[in-house]
Amino acid sequence: MKIFSYNVNGIRAAMSKGFTQWLKAADPDVICLQEIKALESQIDLPALEEIGYTYHYFHSAEKKGYSGVAILSKTAPTQVEVGAGIDYMDREGRILRADYGDLSIMSLYLPSGTNIDRLDHKLQFMADFQNYINELKKTHPNLIICGDYNICHEAIDIHDPVRNANVSGFLPVERKWLDDFLKSGFIDSFRFFHKEPHNYSWWSYRANARANNKGWRIDYCLVAQPLENRLLRAAILPEAKHSDHCPILVEIQ
Repeated sequence: MKIFSYNVNGIRAAMSKGFTQWLKAADPDVICLQEIKALESQIDLPALEEIGYTYHYFHSAEKKGYSGVAILSKTAPTQVEVGAGIDYMDREGRILRADYGDLSIMSLYLPSGTNIDRLDHKLQFMADFQNYINELKKTHPNLIICGDYNICHEAIDIHDPVRNANVSGFLPVERKWLDDFLKSGFIDSFRFFHKEPHNYSWWSYRANARANNKGWRIDYCLVAQPLENRLLRAAILPEAKHSDHCPILVEIQ
């Protein structure tokens, strides 16, 4: 199964930039989207269905034009779970899960911490999300959590670790949380296959950052440890340019 994840920074904007044509060519079995910034009724579903994504599920934020996640699929999932059952998370449309046989695939959009209020919100979300996943793994051990975590894990995952040491997304408290989350039973699928630096999934729109590859790796497909022997491949796809992020992928046997 080929699973993609992509923060599209507005699905309608991405579709106007050729996202649908790219998706047809890339041909994932499942793609998890984040920051769709739209209601289901605002999305050109026939265009997605025409290229094979007959099954599409959305969890939009209450606030219009904000946040939201989706899962598009070529095959019918056995179960879909919208939200986490945690009110403040679900109002912002940040978690959506679809099960395919013994695999459970989640699209996650973890908050950014751009100011002190949002940083406190992010830290609370991170703590509650860890507890939620600890419980979920008891019934869904083969869990794959794809999405925008808004955190760089290590210095290798950011173009300038020194100057960004006190910037949200690379704060010690955020990095420790991600480290602990991985140690709780997950594999960073990209790093499982690729140890080299200068691999990023997000670039600022400012200062020609993408052209100069001054980016951050904040998008992950984290795979539960029981699936380690079924990992086939993982990649970042920077040539896709419909957003300030680029897609990532993992293939599972």
